[in-house]
Amino acid sequence: MKRILILGANGKIARIVEKRLLNNPEYQLTLVLRNAQRLNSLKIANNVNIIEGNVSDKHLLETVLNNQDIVYANLNGNMEQWAKNIIETMQDSNVNNLIWITGSGLYHEVPDPFGSWVENYVGHESKEDTRRAAKIIETSQLKYTIIRAAYMTNDDEIDYELTKKGEIFKGTMISRASIADFVIKIIQDPNKYTKESYGISKPGTDNMLNEIRKIEHDI
Repeated sequence: MKRILILGANGKIARIVEKRLLNNPEYQLTLVLRNAQRLNSLKIANNVNIIEGNVSDKHLLETVLNNQDIVYANLNGNMEQWAKNIIETMQDSNVNNLIWITGSGLYHEVPDPFGSWVENYVGHESKEDTRRAAKIIETSQLKYTIIRAAYMTNDDEIDYELTKKGEIFKGTMISRASIADFVIKIIQDPNKYTKESYGISKPGTDNMLNEIRKIEHDI
């Protein structure tokens, strides 16, 4: 049985991952989120432990990391600080496998005009925060996998292609269901994807910035 710790367990991608792993005897899930009541519906599952807390609390991290096999972080906010807290505690707890979700543009690898749009949409300071977090992860001794996602949609489809660090990012859009599918693949075989940073997007979406702008306008 693999023991999976999910930080930020109420995130949209995390919820899809959890749904697919519920009641699977191969996995024991520990779900950490700031408001545990949001996941009350999962309490009936026989492989779920729900804990209320925040990754800013290192004592909590020490407690929940005990005997975990894989940490999947689905977070937002002060990413540099979260990365420091998580990595320091993982190393102290001898937990080695980390899956980290972030956005495209970590390495300025996204061609314009989408690359510039992402930087402006997220905000330069926020992007720099995510870059510092990624650097902390990549210079650690952990067996990490970073996922750099294109613009996320709620489309009910699994269709994606991957690029590695050092390659030009492809595409502009990706469904959260596709990202969740890739997370599960990593959980199933973490060694296959270790020490790597993957861009993820839907094939054939290279020139869809206008469609993204329309989506944003309608939100």
